[in-house]
Amino acid sequence: MARKGGFKRSTRGLYTKQVRKKGKVSQRAYFQDFKEGEIVNIGLEPSIHKGSSHPKYVGKSGKILGKDGSCYKILLKDREKVKTVTVHPVHLKKVK
Repeated sequence: MARKGGFKRSTRGLYTKQVRKKGKVSQRAYFQDFKEGEIVNIGLEPSIHKGSSHPKYVGKSGKILGKDGSCYKILLKDREKVKTVTVHPVHLKKVK
């Protein structure tokens, strides 16, 4: 029997917006600019599937390495391993 599910399995609550936050995504969030070395939080914008990270990285913080097309490469630590994740800026928030 084939394995059931992909990396978006069991994410029903994670991929839903609150009722009052439904609607269009702001252009400011979609076209954000980040510089190398800035620290960002990885979140998730459910209405845009392009450039989203694996659900296990949601809520993690990382450092921006550079740009890859319209997305950013982020260096983060997954337990003891250092990993690079490519994420669209609409899914990122700058840490103050």
